[in-house]
Amino acid sequence: MHITVAGKQVETGEALKTHVRDGLTTISRKYFDHAVEANVTFSRDAKGHAFLCDINLKAGRNLFLRGEGEGADAHRAFTVAAEHVAKRLRRYRRRMNDHARSLASEREPEVAELARQVVLRQEEDEETPDPALEEAGDNPAVVAETPAEIHRLTVGEAVMRMDLAHVPVLMFRNRATNGLNVVYRRGDGNIGWIDPKTA
Repeated sequence: MHITVAGKQVETGEALKTHVRDGLTTISRKYFDHAVEANVTFSRDAKGHAFLCDINLKAGRNLFLRGEGEGADAHRAFTVAAEHVAKRLRRYRRRMNDHARSLASEREPEVAELARQVVLRQEEDEETPDPALEEAGDNPAVVAETPAEIHRLTVGEAVMRMDLAHVPVLMFRNRATNGLNVVYRRGDGNIGWIDPKTA
């Protein structure tokens, strides 16, 4: 597995890099031996008191996981983030095993469609004191444009993938209706599901 360790205004010495490599290698071997690469980024919180760790793990061709951690030092922040990744991998492996057993005879092969994923952000204007006062008609800047796959999943599988990737929303093709659906994390913590065919 290829592991990249970087720091945003944080020194990442050889001891920290070894700790990260050992920890992620152990997790990968234990829960998901097909991990391809991991990007681990360390930074400080806004007040500069705590360390933050962000792990982005590509655990196979179509599986991405994210873990975040905070601690008094960089080692502790990584440990917390790695525990989040391990918990998500455990949950994923358990659900996949249960699902495979229940649908072993009738499951269709998963087919993914390609789509374009675009991330937009509002231009920041230093002369504007309050961004909330800016007019909604401003043209946002395109920050990133990457290809994304739209997988054929059940609603439960879509929620699982959304949780594993630690993203607020996921679009998928519903295995039951063959329509495009969206699951998302609501403000109250529950999961929302948009299915245009049943609306």
